Amino acid sequence: MPDRHRPMVLAVDDDPHVLRAIRRDLSRAYQDRFRVVAVDSPLAGLQLLETVRQRGEEPALLIADQRMPEMTGVDFLARSLELFPRARRVLLTAYADTNAAIDAINRVRLDHYLVKPWEPPQERLYPVLDELLEDWERSYLPPYDGIRVVGHRFAPATHRVRDLLTRLHQPFRFEDVERDSTPQVDGPLPAVLLPDGKVLSRPSNGELVDALGLKGTEPRQHYDLAIVGGGPAGLAAAVYGASEGLSTLLVESYVPGGQAGTSSRIENYLGFPAGVSGAELIRRAVAQARRFGAEVLSPADATSLRTSGRARVLTLADGREISASTVLLSPGLRYNRLEAEGAERFEGAGIYYGATTSETASCVGRHVFIVGGANSAGQAAVHFAKHAGKVSLVIRGDRLDKGMSQYLVDEITATGNIEVRLNTEIIATDGDDRLERVTLRDTSDGTTSESDAEYVFTFIGARPNTEWLTGPIAMDNRGFILTGPDVPEGTQWDLPRQPFLLETSVPGVFAAGDARANSMKRIASSAGEGAMAVALVHRYRAAS
Repeated sequence: MPDRHRPMVLAVDDDPHVLRAIRRDLSRAYQDRFRVVAVDSPLAGLQLLETVRQRGEEPALLIADQRMPEMTGVDFLARSLELFPRARRVLLTAYADTNAAIDAINRVRLDHYLVKPWEPPQERLYPVLDELLEDWERSYLPPYDGIRVVGHRFAPATHRVRDLLTRLHQPFRFEDVERDSTPQVDGPLPAVLLPDGKVLSRPSNGELVDALGLKGTEPRQHYDLAIVGGGPAGLAAAVYGASEGLSTLLVESYVPGGQAGTSSRIENYLGFPAGVSGAELIRRAVAQARRFGAEVLSPADATSLRTSGRARVLTLADGREISASTVLLSPGLRYNRLEAEGAERFEGAGIYYGATTSETASCVGRHVFIVGGANSAGQAAVHFAKHAGKVSLVIRGDRLDKGMSQYLVDEITATGNIEVRLNTEIIATDGDDRLERVTLRDTSDGTTSESDAEYVFTFIGARPNTEWLTGPIAMDNRGFILTGPDVPEGTQWDLPRQPFLLETSVPGVFAAGDARANSMKRIASSAGEGAMAVALVHRYRAAS
């Protein structure tokens, strides 16, 4: 352990022989776990303690001799009490000083006094100090040098920051201003305290990514392949495109992963017999794409797509334009909002879309509601059942296996704290500044009931993220992108051939994944479409 991370054991004595002996004995027994420091002056000891306090560290044990010229050991320990009330305190005394030590037990919270000499230390010193140090360690929280998030636990802005850091695989500690001892922060919450001392007050996603140094390189003006959307389809295309020599850029509006990145456990993906979390699968895919040279721009919103001769031009929300010979559209889906009275008010404050693992720790021992009947909802129910006291899986349909894989049905049935509520929907929500109750309706007979609820995770339907695709890209009436034989007549298609299988109504613009009309809506099929799209990109470039 680095020396600065070890709690300090401080000995103070003006007698050099005694000081040498106590330093020797302390070092022999404790230097592997503690930083042993010895000083010959109580004033020097107080200065050292002040420095320790300013560094945010804490001493475990203070040992002071009673008879010192600058101040007595009792006075020194009394002064130290103001700085570190939790430290254990021991007074070194001669036989004549035992009454002073007894009188000081209440005054300075003295834990023990030792009569000099303490030989042999194995019998007279170590048993006493071992007990005191073990007692101190049981309540000690070591200094945390990583990212800290300070905010209100149920505030939507706090949830956004926690979710982003979780998706970015950035370890952090959350400190709730209503329950924890938090530092004074200027500006609106949540605040992100970085290890270098920088404080970000309610940062935007872009500001936080910039501060963490994760935004990546500035994109160039032209690429062989530009990919919009960083889910399985987009990442697979980035891996295959870059590995096959195409200059490749992936643009993602939030964090790579899409809905797959929020899956708590995927157990039917090829090559992972023990299952894999969506976050881990996406982390590997991003690393693989970057290893082959693909560039990732995130967070960055694409706001429009236009043609300029044979080039395809993406416009980003910040006004930048990126030109590419070919474009793959894989913007994915977003979950539908919960259609319950008052639900919008509690989004991010008890109602969440997708299985946000950033909230897992908060759900320990609680009652969690999961809404939805597809695999994503089933995976979330199994995940939260490992932490929550009870999980209620709320499904409008009359069968669990109607939209869910059989392995999940079997696992849910075998999990004792998962309650499956078929023919049920949430119709109303209530609470003050956070969700506290939900109203449930049985769709078979119309009866309603209320239940206390702090956490509702919804996985109900999904809409494609295609509102920004106006103009020549043909879509169906629900906003899914039409490709290949589904491209209607009368579009701006200007080539003598028909569109390739995954090609849209604009030559050189392809679509893959969940936002493509008639796609399978499975992680494996989306990844397969991303790989297939790159093969079609090569065919397009060869014919152009």
